[in-house]
Amino acid sequence: MECVKDMPPPEKLVGVIGKTNVGKSTLFTALTLASAKIASHPFTTIEPNVGVGYVKKKCVHVELGLKKCSPRTGYCVKGYRFIPVKIVDVAGLIPGAHMGRGLGNKFMDDLRKADVLIHVVDASGSTDAEGNPVPPGTYDPVEEAKLIQREVDEWFYSVVKGVWDRFIRKALVSRNPLDLLVQNLSGLSVSRQHVVEAMRRAGVEDKKFTSWSIEDVREFSIWLRRVSKPIIIAANKSDLESSIDNVERLKEEFGEEWVVPVSAIAELVLRKASVKGFIEYIPGEGDFHIVDESKLTSEQKRGLKYIEERVLKRWGSTGVQELINKAVFNVLKLITIYPVEDHHKYTDHYGNILPDAYLVPDGTTARELAYMIHTDLGKTFLYAINAKTGEKIGEDYCLHDNDVIKIVATAAHH
Repeated sequence: MECVKDMPPPEKLVGVIGKTNVGKSTLFTALTLASAKIASHPFTTIEPNVGVGYVKKKCVHVELGLKKCSPRTGYCVKGYRFIPVKIVDVAGLIPGAHMGRGLGNKFMDDLRKADVLIHVVDASGSTDAEGNPVPPGTYDPVEEAKLIQREVDEWFYSVVKGVWDRFIRKALVSRNPLDLLVQNLSGLSVSRQHVVEAMRRAGVEDKKFTSWSIEDVREFSIWLRRVSKPIIIAANKSDLESSIDNVERLKEEFGEEWVVPVSAIAELVLRKASVKGFIEYIPGEGDFHIVDESKLTSEQKRGLKYIEERVLKRWGSTGVQELINKAVFNVLKLITIYPVEDHHKYTDHYGNILPDAYLVPDGTTARELAYMIHTDLGKTFLYAINAKTGEKIGEDYCLHDNDVIKIVATAAHH
């Protein structure tokens, strides 16, 4: 199998988007437990909040039969490794944002760097297009999801068209118009691969750039958004009765794999209760354990009962962990690699067991991993060792999910 050669990517960024009042800040806080301002009025989130969330997967220490590991970043609990991912919560969006309405321009700028978008939709239908509260079930979340996605597509189109108008004149004299296009679109955090794929999907790969119509440019820009910033829908407020049918309708419209029923508030309550030691709860699990009933007020007990009945029993989990896992593993197709210095003991220089878990694109090679760890290690790479099998592997070896790898280079590096 040949690996796709693309230089090591910068850190991946998950963007959280949505109109105001749909529970976007609550979701961000639940994911990061950072203190985003949570308030029920528009535009509480003006500066983008950047935080750290965690994807969750079975830690390789379990597979290797080790008692524990010592993560340098993130944490490991009951055999699950929680690996950090950057999350940005961007200003609330309203229809017309791509033309600068509300905080439109600010929103769009915050969005440029994201690699995948989580779109928080009010599945209960209790906020109108502008984000104002309305009785549950009176606004259509399918319409809401379409409106917001159209805003993002329109913004993408306006950026691409701007580049196109400036670029088309240059393209006539340029030897390589594709390079020029990729270069000019780099502000959107798109790669050459994204551009080529979008051209293929839009059916313009064999057309000369100079003969693209304005429809071609629009079609290309929409595909470019889809391949470079795919959107997963967080069908939030799934504890409300009016959400049940709406979650199904969202799945029918956008595809089952692109919609996750979520209760951001339930996750936030469970995580906070867990931090305070009231309950034992591992994010993503379908239940929790009350540590000491006597420490809870009757109101807190009622709240936990509600979460158990309306969220966990109904949906299997709060959906928040599944959402971030889906964005990183299914959509971005990242795999987890554990670099070590001692491939017999699975440790680093200081004896820490499996200290690092790298999230890398599927198709990453051994040498590319070396570059990610340290540039000098990439330059002086000799070979790598697969710690699970003990075999030597060359620079072109395609890494597999959960590989434990030692890099061997010509000189010692610190």
